[in-house]
Amino acid sequence: MKYRWKPVSPPHASAASAQSKQERVQHAPGGLKGRWLVNSLSFVVIILAVIIIFVSVGISSYYYSSIRDNLKSRVHSAVVTIRDNFTDTYDEYLSGIDQYVLGFEDRDKVELQFIDSSGRIIRSTSDLTTESNPSTDDARRALSEKAVCSFSGEDPLTGERIMSVSEPMYSSRGELIGAVRMISSLSIAERQITIIILCSVAACLFFLALVVASNSYFIRSILIPVTRINEVAREIASGQYGMRLHKTYDDEIGQLCDSINHMSDEIARAERMKNDFISSVSHELRTPLTAIAGWSETLAADGAQNPEEVMQGLDIIQKESQRLTQMVEELLDFARIESGRMTLEMELFDVSLELYEAVYMYENLLRSSEMTLHYSKEPGNYFVSGDRHRMKQVFLNIIDNAAKYGRSGGKIEVSLHREEDMIAVCVRDHGPGIPEAELPFVKEKFYKGSSKERGSGIGLAVSDEIIQMHGGSLDITSKPGAGTAVYVRIPAATQTTINPSAPLEETT
Repeated sequence: MKYRWKPVSPPHASAASAQSKQERVQHAPGGLKGRWLVNSLSFVVIILAVIIIFVSVGISSYYYSSIRDNLKSRVHSAVVTIRDNFTDTYDEYLSGIDQYVLGFEDRDKVELQFIDSSGRIIRSTSDLTTESNPSTDDARRALSEKAVCSFSGEDPLTGERIMSVSEPMYSSRGELIGAVRMISSLSIAERQITIIILCSVAACLFFLALVVASNSYFIRSILIPVTRINEVAREIASGQYGMRLHKTYDDEIGQLCDSINHMSDEIARAERMKNDFISSVSHELRTPLTAIAGWSETLAADGAQNPEEVMQGLDIIQKESQRLTQMVEELLDFARIESGRMTLEMELFDVSLELYEAVYMYENLLRSSEMTLHYSKEPGNYFVSGDRHRMKQVFLNIIDNAAKYGRSGGKIEVSLHREEDMIAVCVRDHGPGIPEAELPFVKEKFYKGSSKERGSGIGLAVSDEIIQMHGGSLDITSKPGAGTAVYVRIPAATQTTINPSAPLEETT
């Protein structure tokens, strides 16, 4: 039973993804610096505004509460003094408040008023207000509510901002005879409050300036490397491969510089490998074409008169044509892998038979080059589910590389054995080996390293991809001067799969 396996991508997936990414791109006025400053400063400005509001409210409340408490204390002191000494008779009361007004020392700071029970001012430290009614309602409320009352705000008569406190006055017999009122201007206090608020605003603005300066320095330390990274990326995109960035700090920007430098080095190496590949393939194609063209002209010129020469020429033309066909097949396989169109003709088969055919084919070819090929196989079951032709292609490629690069060793060893649920094939040569620095790259496309042997440099890349499509692995170990070993491991078929009566399931 055979079937095809081929990875299929969802239609229009890349186009939809690109469109989705394009829709998510937002315009950023001012660039990275603008966005950083807006995002960070907006938060700082909000915090500073809240601080200024709290300072303003707190300072105002503190000053007003202090003035009110001071006025209440002084009014109460005056009430107690007058009540305890001058309230036996009304005349004594009037005499007492006259003495208190004359002896009042802070008349330049506050105004003291004595109010009768009808609400008129009968005595005051300011003669202008005597025999008039208070301009605010705190005295009236104190007389009606018989409690200490206060007022703060604009004086209806003068337009000045004031604070006043009134407390009812009782005689020694407990009769309400009036009230004591004290008034203080708020201009000095509010001037102090304004100065403190302005100082707070200045401090906040200074702090904001420091934040802007520090953010600008920090942003500049990011923008300069990012701008340079952008410039180098553009230069790399324009073909200046191998460009490198200077790493200043070992942080995320430094890691990005390392990534860009690594990318630049890898692109430069890939570009060199591509150029080497084109040069190598051109040479590889030109050599057999030259041989085919030369022998074709020779045979045509001689008119095919010498049978031995004709057979020799046809033999060379046939071999060179096979070489051309093999190179073209490798290139086609590589193109299929790159485009995701590589397919496998899956079936159940004995991999030992395909390996033996590859060994037998090269055993005859290597006799003329004085190389020997030893094949060993442990007893066991070697059935796999895969593409027999692709697996044979892998074996031929690996043995061909061993013969090509391990010629000086004179011997190739091929072994087949089981490793639990995996089937392992080892192809070992005894040539000069692979330099340690080149070993990690030998499976990459176009890579040929320091070797001068003929080849396109894509055989191992194609083989590795085929083995991965079978769910296996291709590993290479090498020691300079001791040869190279290539290990191919692929999953063995289960007993259910091997049973002819059981259906073969598709695997990917």
